[in-house]
Parts: sequence; structure tokens; C-alpha cells
Amino acid sequence: MDIAHLQRWIGRQVADEDVIGLRQALLMAATVNVDTEKITCAGVLPPLWHWLYFLEGAPAAELGPDGHASRGGFLPPVPLRNRMWAGGRVNFLRPLPFGSTARKESRILDVCHKTGRAGDLIFVTVEHRVSVCNELYIREEHDIVYRNAGPIRQFASTAKPLREGNYQRSVQFDSVMLFRYSALTFNGHRIHYDGDYCRNEEGYSSQVIHGPLNATLLAGFAEALTGRPLCQFDYRGHAPATLGDSLIMHADLDGGGLRLSSRFADGRTCMSAWAN
Repeated sequence: MDIAHLQRWIGRQVADEDVIGLRQALLMAATVNVDTEKITCAGVLPPLWHWLYFLEGAPAAELGPDGHASRGGFLPPVPLRNRMWAGGRVNFLRPLPFGSTARKESRILDVCHKTGRAGDLIFVTVEHRVSVCNELYIREEHDIVYRNAGPIRQFASTAKPLREGNYQRSVQFDSVMLFRYSALTFNGHRIHYDGDYCRNEEGYSSQVIHGPLNATLLAGFAEALTGRPLCQFDYRGHAPATLGDSLIMHADLDGGGLRLSSRFADGRTCMSAWAN
């Protein structure tokens, strides 16, 4: 693993502009069963829905075998096959209004090599800054993890079982929801729609539920509980969920914020988060 070569990508930058259109948000609302009238009346994006904008559209000839753009452009050419959305930290300085023209500036902050239960891991941290009229609206650090292809181990926790949260909400996923979210985010990653590829190439049992979709639902749950726009949302993926998994969101008050988690039916944590 030539980590020194991969670390040459640290500091690379790209920028893009997009109009924060209402129509795309209404399609997202229909996808995740949110009242569209509520979105229209609010006049601003719900938390993490900015991931529907600033979409990349690499030509088909420039895609890798996993459906993502070939590596070695903005992101480093990590030689490990599986790419996953590992987590992130998001600061919402002000909500993005519909109709505004926003600018997104992205920069590679770090590339590091670790060894875990799945073998070699490469973590790439990317900073995103979303501004309108030169005023910063969102600052985000996004962690991407790469690992070797192979069967996904079911992580058996050795810690004491977590108690149930004071607030709970069950989430049901189906292939239509995954397809629509992939379409809305122009995400060609085959793990979300190609069952044969999932099983034969990356070791999943079925189509994988998007990490950002899981995080978006947790952030929406947090905002509904607090009754106000979120200022901060930190999240971390622990184990991938696939079609057929039942997930329950749990939340508890934690000081001035909320401690959240998305859990499997057997109690294992799929994703954890903290919101304020």
C-alpha cells in the first residue's frame, strides 16, 4: 500500500455551483414520505438534503466497475475495491433557501491507512464548504473508507446491550426507495441496485442501504424532536444495512443535544449520531 503516493492528493480542491431548486426537494420528500406541503412552506432545505445538489456526472466511459467515477481524479486512486460512506461532521450555520445559487468548495483534508478486522483500510476525509453570496451556510467533513472486497462480517458486539431510547421511530426500506434515492443523488454505485454485483463482487447479501440516506433520516428525526433547525450533526456508520434489514431509530436527550442511533432488529448499531 503506497500511502505516500495516495497522500499526494491531500490539498486537492474542486468547486461547483448549483441552484437550490424546490422540485428536487419535493421529489426527495416523496421518496422518504415527508409532507411536501411542509417542505414548500418552510422555504429552506431540511438537514443533509444539500446532498441532492452539486451532482457529478462523469461520462459512462469514465466510470469504474463499481459504477463510480474512476479513481485518480479529485479522489486518490485507492486500490481497495469496496468504497463506503463512513461518517462525517456537519455544521449548519444557516438553512439554505430555495431558489438561491450556492457554491460548493471541496478539499481533500487527509488520507490515512489503518488495519482493522476487515484488513487494510484507507480513510479519505473531504471538507465541503457551501456558500451563498460569499457567506458560509454549511461546513462539512465527510469520511470515506475503502476496504478489500470479501464477505461482510456481522459485527457481534461484546459491549453491554444498549438500552432503548426514550424516542423511537421504525424505518422501512424497499428497492424502490433505494432506486429513487440513487436517482436523486445521481449515484451510480452498483451496491445500491445490482443484487448480483453486491453478492458476487463486494460480499453483501443484498442491495446496500445508502449511508447518506440513513444519516438523512436520523437528522430529520432529530430536527422533528428538537422542533428547530439543527446546528450540528455528527454521525458514524458502524455496519452496513441491506434490503431485508429492519432498522429502528433511537434518540435520547444528551445535554444540549440528542444522542441518536439506527439499530438492527437484534440490537446492533448500524449508525450512531449526535445532533444539536
